[in-house]
Amino acid sequence: MPLWNVYCTEGTYSKEDKRAFAQAITDIYASEAGGLPAMTMPRFYVVVVFHDVPQDSLFIGGVPRADFVRISIDHIAYAMPAELRELLLKFINKSIHPHVRDRGLDWEIHIDDTPRDQWTIQGMRPPDTGSEEELRWIRDNRPSKPTSHGASTK
Repeated sequence: MPLWNVYCTEGTYSKEDKRAFAQAITDIYASEAGGLPAMTMPRFYVVVVFHDVPQDSLFIGGVPRADFVRISIDHIAYAMPAELRELLLKFINKSIHPHVRDRGLDWEIHIDDTPRDQWTIQGMRPPDTGSEEELRWIRDNRPSKPTSHGASTK
């Protein structure tokens, strides 16, 4: 489950801008991300939270900035192998360019990985990556417990 915390000054993004940015972030993970099929996951795993801070409350080097976006990403359950981390960062940066660079904003990103065994969703352990159950979660776009007949229940 990727959790993106996007810190920016008030007014940086409209409601529509936030929705489009959140959609672009979700698309990073809901498709075979730039040749990274290990990242494909259910859309509902992706959480994006915008933190609008008041003007003169975001500082870089002690100087207030209204043209800066700080993105903190927690990768929960899907740790990227070390050899693919650079590729992932390049893909993420390219994917978000319309929402930062192309708007004349400066930005910074960092990613933390949380072990899969430290995560539940609605009290359930997530299915194994690539399993039939995970494919069902992707199709249904929600977590669910399997029934004895192979169908799912919420």
